[in-house]
Amino acid sequence: MNAEIRPSADLRNHYNEISKQCHQNRKPVIITVNGRGDTVLLGLQDYNQMMSELELLRTMAEAQEDVDNGRVASIQDTFDDIRTSLMEMKLV
Repeated sequence: MNAEIRPSADLRNHYNEISKQCHQNRKPVIITVNGRGDTVLLGLQDYNQMMSELELLRTMAEAQEDVDNGRVASIQDTFDDIRTSLMEMKLV
């Protein structure tokens, strides 16, 4: 993903333009301070998507760790446990 690089002064002087650019191009904008990368801006939709994808990857890594360590159960046992839990919730 190609990000545009802009100086921090542009945040004050051209915020609307940067915001519009993030939303239209759906690419991040790197803000520099003294010529060095400091902050990354991206549209809220892209941020939310990135966070959702990260959470999915974490969940998948945890699941793979469970499989690698033999912490698995048959599908029938899993559904039986879920069914039992749901029935107990109705009784409470």
